[in-house]
Amino acid sequence: MSKREPDEKVSPSGIPVKTVYRPEDAELNYASDLADPGKWPYTRGVQPTMYRGRLWTMRQYAGFGSAKSTNERFRLLLDAGQTGLSVAFDLPTQMGLDSDSPRALGEVGRAGVAIDSVEDMHVLLDGIPLDMVSTSMTINATAATLLAMYLVVAEERGIARDKLSGTVQNDILKEYIARGTYIYPPGPSMALIAEVFRFCADEVPNWNPISISGYHIREAGATAVQELAFTIANTIEYVTRAVEAGQPVDTFAPRLSFFFAAHNDLFEEVAKFRAARRIYARIMRGRFHASEASARLRFHTQTGGVTLTAQQPLNNVVRVAVQSLAATLGGTQSLHTNGYDEALALPSAEAATLALRTQQIVAFESGITNTVDPLAGSYYVENLTTELEERALELILKVDDLGGSVKAIAAGFFQEEIARSAYEHQLRVEAGETVIVGVNRFADEEGPLSIPAPDYSALEKEQVDGVKAVRRKRDAAKLKRALAALSDASAATSTERRLMPLIVDAVRARATVGEISETLAANWGLYRPAL
Repeated sequence: MSKREPDEKVSPSGIPVKTVYRPEDAELNYASDLADPGKWPYTRGVQPTMYRGRLWTMRQYAGFGSAKSTNERFRLLLDAGQTGLSVAFDLPTQMGLDSDSPRALGEVGRAGVAIDSVEDMHVLLDGIPLDMVSTSMTINATAATLLAMYLVVAEERGIARDKLSGTVQNDILKEYIARGTYIYPPGPSMALIAEVFRFCADEVPNWNPISISGYHIREAGATAVQELAFTIANTIEYVTRAVEAGQPVDTFAPRLSFFFAAHNDLFEEVAKFRAARRIYARIMRGRFHASEASARLRFHTQTGGVTLTAQQPLNNVVRVAVQSLAATLGGTQSLHTNGYDEALALPSAEAATLALRTQQIVAFESGITNTVDPLAGSYYVENLTTELEERALELILKVDDLGGSVKAIAAGFFQEEIARSAYEHQLRVEAGETVIVGVNRFADEEGPLSIPAPDYSALEKEQVDGVKAVRRKRDAAKLKRALAALSDASAATSTERRLMPLIVDAVRARATVGEISETLAANWGLYRPAL
């Protein structure tokens, strides 16, 4: 890391920041670089009226041990004015393990809600009008199974698939890069994702079959430039694989969705979102000859978890407010705001409600919804947007040179880039160059908040008893047939494998997350990263 002059200012991504910006710093062709909102390349937004026509979806992320307690939190947030659901699953569910697996011991319900079978999903969604509320599910390696469970719950309630709306994250590449909740090797994993694309286009037309996530890449230590570049590079890989599997780009691309972080540097974050739309539009048109509908980048934003501090946690309320402004000034389609206590534990009801109220104050009191893209034309913001675009494209071309994201992951390119950025950031924090209020400046001796933790041992026992009860009650012969059919299909080498209907059949037969995962892993193997 090079030493900088004391008076030099740079953005968190290392972009030099001038003392003042002038017209020559933001020379753009309005028609080809900006255009009106709702017009290609969508720099200024994907809809002509944006929040004048409809506010972003206020979608608070929640998952609390049991399906019952999570359902209670969902109802509280909906009553408080939340307009969409966002489900956090526990680690065993994410890793394809049932709650009674020895490998799940001590992790059941700790990082989110435990879901073993469709019976748990019924409890999770009890009393929630699935034909009126959209649901986002943060799940990746087992995304196809959890989507199948959601569909079976709707089916058993008599709700048609074309009435359902929501998103399944289903982004395995960022798991290999930054997060680690993978099961299968890249080849079959990517084929399964392409199959979910096909199935949703055919069967669940209002469902987003993937949320391509820069958020977790940013949480691992990436800069805004890397978050942007690596998310788009992964998108190129997904679209390429789906097209190679025989799906015309315009049959699935209009339902692709994205997930970004919002951090504290207001202007860099706004510029990042604007640059993301422009890069995506140009790549989808230039590389894939996609239609305008397929070139609109729609995204969800979550305020930055890694920016929250355990020290002076009430300061996080202000951080979340700034990040909410960045997301909405940048044109997000939905937003989750973190609770101020999330650096310490799962958010309390009070903190979650305040986080939602933060969105509502921004929406109804700040004035930013009165006009579209209010920072457009700012010499600084336009300059930053172009700088972020150019720097991100340089990284995307490096991934191209390595043969695409899957090969770049195998080569360790993403991982090394992110690790370097995380290390350099930590050095700046320790040197006091990057100020974190309450941590390396304006600290005090105040102790941490005392937050009660649930009795996880009791929760785990209840969940284990529940999955065993499901196994006792189900039709063993029906289950055996369903899993055998899924095994045969997953063993086939044809690119025309239609696995989603068979996963839905297995879920109907009350197969568990673990049983479905084991069936696929028996044919596909397990992924082990190179050391």
